[in-house]
Amino acid sequence: MSWEPRPTPEITPETKRYWSAAADETLLVRECGDCGLVHHYPRAYCPDCFSDDVNWREATGTGTVYSYSVTRTMSGWPDDDLPLIVAYVELDDGPRMLTNLDCDPEALDIGTRVEVRFVSLESADAAIPVFVPLEE
Repeated sequence: MSWEPRPTPEITPETKRYWSAAADETLLVRECGDCGLVHHYPRAYCPDCFSDDVNWREATGTGTVYSYSVTRTMSGWPDDDLPLIVAYVELDDGPRMLTNLDCDPEALDIGTRVEVRFVSLESADAAIPVFVPLEE
């Protein structure tokens, strides 16, 4: 699976560490030092208590499919990367993450256990986290 010509992330000072860690195949989440909330998408303030005492934390990289949608055709999308599966994965660390799943949609159900994989970008020092079913 290659990522381009799909849209690539806009790397900002706030998200640079997240994308750099992904390039090293590490998934990061943020944890609030005041209320303890573990959250994703990276931001400078806790979305629950608005504290600026948020720290990076390495995530386990595993979770459960919470919801998903399968798109079998999409204008401008590489045919080799269809069907496209967009999903919310509930990470074992707590937050839900909007992502892509790289698997056969027929082998997928709500509750499927998944783990992260990373697709490198040619255009930036980053990688895109996608999830695949766990082989148990």
